[in-house]
Amino acid sequence: MTLHAEGIGWTRGGQPVLNGVSVSPERGETIGLLGPNGSGKSSLLRLLAGIDRPDDGRVLLDNTDLRALRRRQVARRVAVVDQHADTELDITVREVVRLGRIPHGGVFGGDESADRTSVERAMEDTGIAGHAERRWHTLSGGERQRAQIARALAQDPDELLLDEPTNHLDIQHQLEILALVAALPLTSYIALHDLNLAAMYCDRVVVLDRGRVVAVGTAAEVITAELVEQVYRVRATVVVDPVVGYPTVTYRPSRLPSSPATSVGASPR
Repeated sequence: MTLHAEGIGWTRGGQPVLNGVSVSPERGETIGLLGPNGSGKSSLLRLLAGIDRPDDGRVLLDNTDLRALRRRQVARRVAVVDQHADTELDITVREVVRLGRIPHGGVFGGDESADRTSVERAMEDTGIAGHAERRWHTLSGGERQRAQIARALAQDPDELLLDEPTNHLDIQHQLEILALVAALPLTSYIALHDLNLAAMYCDRVVVLDRGRVVAVGTAAEVITAELVEQVYRVRATVVVDPVVGYPTVTYRPSRLPSSPATSVGASPR
């Protein structure tokens, strides 16, 4: 059994954030967490990571409640990539990635050979080995995300949690990052805003609305025009490509563009 949630509820500042949320992936699945801002995606990731504890229900790792595990035990199995990862330190990519080995260190330090092997492998797997000695602040947004994913992979985790990993990236880097994550032999949860990217790269999606799960299944099963209007309050056309098998969402404007007669610069009648 992988990292999963059973009926979790969580209140923050007196306001309910999550209510009766259950998520149970198969080992190795890439799960997309979808929903508008405030739906509970990031909060769910925090609970799955053991950063916060639910008020109700349980988060389990191999059928063991996270509350029964030490933080270091969880960190050895579950890696997190935040959407706003940054540092003021003038450190190299290799040093950033090496931070992922901290959970494996003991009182007298860790296994230096194992640490070195994990760091090098993580950089190779994420395509940044050639940037190992570059300084963090010289990297592009896509390169920084790869470095953060490499840092997470250096933990040698079984589970990977990513919060909006494609934020502020151009289209090429969005596709590269998600293709990389989807190809990893890990169980991954990815919080995403872009429904089309979720459809392309996630094995299944979980749609949250106001702290509740409103749909679970493959993108083709779940992402419909009706669901988009219900959850995101916008109208859309959803077409499933018969060749690739996943849906494409095209959004409709809330109102028609102005006619030439009423557009800026046009003379009034």
